[in-house]
Amino acid sequence: MSYQAAAALQAAVFARLAGFPALSAVAIFDATPPGNAPGSFVLIGPELALDQSDKTGPGAEHRFDISVISDAAGFLSAKTIAAAVSDALVDADLTLTTGRLVSLQFQRAKAARLAQGDTRRIDLTFRARIEI
Repeated sequence: MSYQAAAALQAAVFARLAGFPALSAVAIFDATPPGNAPGSFVLIGPELALDQSDKTGPGAEHRFDISVISDAAGFLSAKTIAAAVSDALVDADLTLTTGRLVSLQFQRAKAARLAQGDTRRIDLTFRARIEI
């Protein structure tokens, strides 16, 4: 098992989201912005890496979350952004600086209203298989 492709995967995901036309008006972060950022944004979140090495060589499965956070009324705006995130990533042909992306698939999503009630959050989980 190797975690060496984790940073390369995050950089490629960030670049893909930041350059995706349907997300051009949405800020992309890999850390929660300071204060209460108004509007909607995308946050690259937690990750779990699992060994997927086999007799052909080392590999890893990375399960990572991308969150859409929005203070727009209702869930429609957040769901529209979440759909664009999914469109940008599912089966994307990302080039990594370390390793080779074999597949990138959507796993699940969870939509919730945050404790304050005025903010919506959608957490999308993706699975990336990487050969090192």
